[in-house]
Amino acid sequence: MSKAGATYKDAAMIRVSPSSIVRTHTRRTLSQAVRLQSGFTLIELLVAVTILAILAQLAVPSFSYSISSYRISSQINGWVADAQYARAEAIKRGQTVTICLSADGATCATGSTAWQSGWIVFADANGSAAVDAGETILRIQTPLLNNTFVADNNVAAITFNRDGFAVGLPAADVTLTLHDSSNDPGLTRCVAVSTVGRTAVQRVGTENCT
Repeated sequence: MSKAGATYKDAAMIRVSPSSIVRTHTRRTLSQAVRLQSGFTLIELLVAVTILAILAQLAVPSFSYSISSYRISSQINGWVADAQYARAEAIKRGQTVTICLSADGATCATGSTAWQSGWIVFADANGSAAVDAGETILRIQTPLLNNTFVADNNVAAITFNRDGFAVGLPAADVTLTLHDSSNDPGLTRCVAVSTVGRTAVQRVGTENCT
């Protein structure tokens, strides 16, 4: 046999079929896919769960505090909005309008300064700080749950005259203090009402807010 013939025969003997190449490539691809999809080991999973649990414990108190702070701010701003509304209505109507503590949404409560029981705004034609026959209730606020909201100087009603002044106040300024059920000073808010009818929200440590 010639040398050229031997070379051709040897090449034919070592020739690999296309199907064999495909099978080899497929096995390698599947092997790589299995390695990529193997996921976490049990130890890695436990570590991840532990880290998530720690982060959750750190986040929950902060989230709860933020919710309480938002609720307190919303409630104190609600009272301020109603007081400003009472003042604006007194000026617009040209007659006295009162905001008073009310547990039933129909009458002014007496002998209490627990404003968390709720309050009403009404057209107080005779300025008596009491809802009389024919006087219209303009707004009603339902009780504030789990909070204390009290006024100093035993104030249970504030009346605005036709000029927008707060009349009959026992002092130059009256402060209402809203405490969260936790009594956390950081969540305490106050609102001061002056004789000229102005309202101002305060935090603990400012003015008369304690």
